[in-house]
Amino acid sequence: MSNKNGTDMTTGSPTRHILLFAIPLLIGNLFQQFYNIIDSLVVGNYVGPNAVAAVGTCGSTNFLFFSLAAGLATGIGVIVAQYFGMGNESGVRKAIANAGYVLISTSLVVSVLGYIFAEKVLLILQTPETILPDATIYLKVSCIGIVMVSLYNGVSCILRALGDSKTPLYFLILSSIVNIALDLLFVRAYGMGVFGVAFATVISQAVSAVASLIYAYIKFPYFKLTLEQLKPDSVLIRKSFQIGVPVAVQNSTIAVSCMVLQGVVNHFGETVMAAYSITGRIEQIIHQPYGSLGIALTNYSGQNMGAGKIDRVKEGYRKAVIMVIIFSLAMLPVVYLFGSNIIGLFFDESVENVAEVIEIGTKALRITSLAYFGLGMIYIPRAVLNGCGDTAFAMINGICEVACRILYSQIFTRIAILGFWGIWITTALTWVTTGVVCVARYLSGKWKTKAISA
Repeated sequence: MSNKNGTDMTTGSPTRHILLFAIPLLIGNLFQQFYNIIDSLVVGNYVGPNAVAAVGTCGSTNFLFFSLAAGLATGIGVIVAQYFGMGNESGVRKAIANAGYVLISTSLVVSVLGYIFAEKVLLILQTPETILPDATIYLKVSCIGIVMVSLYNGVSCILRALGDSKTPLYFLILSSIVNIALDLLFVRAYGMGVFGVAFATVISQAVSAVASLIYAYIKFPYFKLTLEQLKPDSVLIRKSFQIGVPVAVQNSTIAVSCMVLQGVVNHFGETVMAAYSITGRIEQIIHQPYGSLGIALTNYSGQNMGAGKIDRVKEGYRKAVIMVIIFSLAMLPVVYLFGSNIIGLFFDESVENVAEVIEIGTKALRITSLAYFGLGMIYIPRAVLNGCGDTAFAMINGICEVACRILYSQIFTRIAILGFWGIWITTALTWVTTGVVCVARYLSGKWKTKAISA
C-alpha cells in the first residue's frame, strides 16, 4: 500500500517491495558516487596524481568523521520503520521530532573535533609530505559539511523507513548536478585545486539537505509536528542512541581499519597511493547495489518486524541473497574485460606515471572482484539484523573488519613476492571473512527477539 504517508511493506510480494525500494536507492547512490568520482576525475586531469592521492587518503578519515551521524540516522530509521509497521502514528512523529536533537548535536561535535584534529590524523597515517597540505585542506573543508550530511542522512532514513526511497533520489541528483558544475567552475575555471573540489562537495551536500527537509515537511504529514510532539523525549533519545550507536561504532571501527590500511598503502609511495585511491572509488560503485539492497531490506525488515511478520523477514532475506549472486557474477566479466579502460578515465595520458598507475589499478580490481559475493553477504544479513533492532551485533561486525584488515595487511604486504598486492588481497579476504560472520549471526536467529515495544 502506498500513499502520501508512506508505503506499507508488510503485505504483498517481498521481491517487488525490495526491488522497487532498492532501484531508486541504487540510482541515488550511483549519483552520489558519481560526483565523488568527478572529484577524482577533475583533480586527476587538471591537477595531477599527487592531488588524487591527497583526496584519496582522506576517504577513510572522512568516513570516520561521518560515522557517528550516519549510525544515529540508521538507528532513527529503524525506530520509525518499526513504529510505522505497528501503525503507531504518534510514535513515528515523536521519533522524527527527537531525531533533530540527536543528529544536530552530535554532528556539530564531530564537525568541530574533525576540523581541529584533521592534520594530526593525517600525520598519524604517515601521509607523505608532498601531499599533506592538500590532504589537510580537503579534510578540513569536508568536516565543515558534516552537519549537512547528517541532516540529509536523517531525513533520508526517515523517508525510507516510511517506504519512500524516491524522494532522497531526487535531491541526490540535484546535489550531483550542483557538485559537477561547481567542480568544473572552482578547479578548471578558477584554479582552486583540492580546496575547490572539497568546497564544491560541501555546497552540494547543503543543497540536498535543505531541499529534502523542506520537501519532506510539505509532502509528508508526519513531519508536521505540534509543540507537544517537539518536546524532547528522553526515552526516544536514549533508544535512538541505543540502536544507532552500535551502528556508528561499527562504521567507526571499519573507518579506523581503513585508515590503518591507508597507512600501509602510504608506505608504497604516491603511485600505489593513486592506484589505491582510484580502485577505492570504483569499488565504492560496486558497493552500491549491495548497499541499496541492504537499505531496502533494513526498512522492509523493520516494518515487518514491527508488524510481527518474521516469516516475511526471512523470505525477504532469501530473495536478496539471490540478487547478490546474480550481480556478483555479472560484474566479473566487466572488471576483467574493461578494468584498464575504467581506470584510464581518471587520468590524462600525458600525466607522469599514469601508465604504471593504470596497470596496478587494473590488476588490483581483478583481485578484489573475486570476493564480490563475500562483500554482498556483509550487507544482506546485516540489513536484516539492523532492521529488526539487533544492532548490537554491528559492533562485533566492525571489530571483525578491523581485525581482518590489520591482520591480513600485516601478513600479506610483508610477503616479498606479493608486496603492495597484499593491499588488495587484504580487502578481498576481509570481505569474505566478515561476510561469513554476518551470515552466522543471521542463522543464529537472535534477531527475532529484538523488536522495540509499542
